[in-house]
Amino acid sequence: MKDKNNYPPGWNLERVRRLIQHYETQTDEEAIAEDEAAFEDQTQAFMEIPNELLPSVRALLAEQAE
Repeated sequence: MKDKNNYPPGWNLERVRRLIQHYETQTDEEAIAEDEAAFEDQTQAFMEIPNELLPSVRALLAEQAE
């Protein structure tokens, strides 16, 4: 059967399955360590955005990615 999903560039069914497997088998300690490492990454920022603004923020990010 053909996969009917439409993946972003660089993604496919196998990559999605590996990602799901990673998170389904991760221990609580591993998940916490992964989250803490993400917050310590100086190349990224985290912001709290009200849910009602998410569509606008996503649209702006999509424009920048083009």
